[in-house]
Amino acid sequence: MTKAPAACLIGWPAAHSRSPLIHRYWLRTLDIEGGYVIEAVPPDNLRDFVLRLSLRGFVGANVTIPHKEGVLELSTPDARARAVGAANTLWFADGELHSTNTDVEGFISNLDASAPGWDAAEEALVLGAGGSSRAIVFGLLERGISCVHLANRTIARAEMLARQFGPNVHPVAWDSIHDILPRANLLVNTTSLGMDGQPSLDLDVARLADGAVVADLVYVPLVTPLLAAAQARGLKTADGLGMLLHQAIRGFELWFGQRPQVTAELRALVEADLTKT
Repeated sequence: MTKAPAACLIGWPAAHSRSPLIHRYWLRTLDIEGGYVIEAVPPDNLRDFVLRLSLRGFVGANVTIPHKEGVLELSTPDARARAVGAANTLWFADGELHSTNTDVEGFISNLDASAPGWDAAEEALVLGAGGSSRAIVFGLLERGISCVHLANRTIARAEMLARQFGPNVHPVAWDSIHDILPRANLLVNTTSLGMDGQPSLDLDVARLADGAVVADLVYVPLVTPLLAAAQARGLKTADGLGMLLHQAIRGFELWFGQRPQVTAELRALVEADLTKT
């Protein structure tokens, strides 16, 4: 008998992940015999685990903190993973282990679903210069946004990303955000500011132009203070949960052969899990 395909999440720690909830929902609703499990892998064990992924019975994996950078040298990364400097999805093709970063398409697909027409923006302001920011900046440039302002508390990190991504990315000092807001048609928060247990994001949404779109990668809480302020102004918003759901699509398709959909039922399922006590 042929064993049903299974994928896993590799992280340390990893128990908090909602990926099993998402992928098991799709396996169930698409009537696919398969599995998805969490594998807590300490950093010292990463190389052995990944190189033996197939022998462990897995057709692929998601990768989360702190392993997103480490798996690059253990796989063949595509252009997105190389540009972002991190991978979150592994799969096999012709016996070779490949990697990509689906945060890029997850963010862009969520914007397309939540705020159609957002890509008419001439200027975007991205807050933060960490790993998530790399994926966002790459996705915006790939989609054709011609001017991306990148603000970070340590401007040297923003300058480093600007050098990597080219002349369309402009580093901005954190205390200069106030001056950029009126010009930004798209505002994206990639920092942890506004997350439960973290300091708030002190930003005056009133300075944004009418018709601006506001996106926040934070999904706990589901509606961050930034999104609440934007919605109070009548601006279109895209939340972090939408990105989480959309970034999972490609991995599932690569592993199990069917392309799933982000449905209202799936979102409600994950929302309930996020808000349960």
